[in-house]
Amino acid sequence: EDEEIVVEIMRRRFFPALITYKAWEGFHFAGHEIRITEATDCYGAVVWPSALVLCYFLETNSKQYNLVDKNVIEIGAGTGLVSIVASLLGALVTATDLPELLGNLHHNVLQNTKLKCKHQPCVKELSWGIDLEKNFPKSSCHFDYILAADVVYHHPFLDELLLTFDHLCKNNTVILWAMKFRLEKENQFVGRFQTLFDLEVISDFPSLNITLYKAMRKGRMKA
Repeated sequence: EDEEIVVEIMRRRFFPALITYKAWEGFHFAGHEIRITEATDCYGAVVWPSALVLCYFLETNSKQYNLVDKNVIEIGAGTGLVSIVASLLGALVTATDLPELLGNLHHNVLQNTKLKCKHQPCVKELSWGIDLEKNFPKSSCHFDYILAADVVYHHPFLDELLLTFDHLCKNNTVILWAMKFRLEKENQFVGRFQTLFDLEVISDFPSLNITLYKAMRKGRMKA
C-alpha cells in the first residue's frame, strides 16, 4: 500500500520535454499545472519528496483539513510548492524562508498563483529563532495551520527551529509536518518536539523514510 501511494505521488511530477535555460520541474496538484524553478546550489531551492507527500495529503484530505480562508504559514518554504498548493486550495498563505531564497520563492509563488487563488499568498523572511516577536508578534499573528516539509536535516539550527514552532503555534494551531528520517541527531529532534507538542502519525511512507505528523500544543489534540 505504501509503495502504491508513493507511485501515485511521484506521478504528480513531470519534467520539460525540451531543455530550457532555467531548470524547472512541473507538478499536478489541486487541479493545476505548477511549474517550479529550481537551483542546485543550495538545499532550499530544490523540491524534496517530503514536499510532494505533504502536497498530496493536503489535496486528498481537503475535506478533513479544509484550508479555505484559513491563515496558513509555511516555514522553510524553499521553492514554494507546498505554499502554492495550499493557496490553490483556498488558504491565505504566508510562505517564509531565509533571505537568500526569497527571490526564487517569490518568483515561483507569483507565477503559479496570480489570478488563480482566492487569496494571493505573501512571501516573507523568516530566519528561525531571530526577531520572531518583531516580525510575527503574538498579539496580531494567528495561524490556523503551520506547514513544514523536510525542515529537519543536517543543520545546526534545531534549537531555533523548535523555538520558531513554539512562537508561531497558538493553542488551536494545527501543525502538519512531513519529516524524512536521516541521522540520529535529527531523529532525536522528534523527542524534543514532543516536550511541547502532542504528536500523531497521520501517514507513513517507509519506502521513502518519510513520516507525516499532525501536532498541536500539549493537551489540545483532543480538545
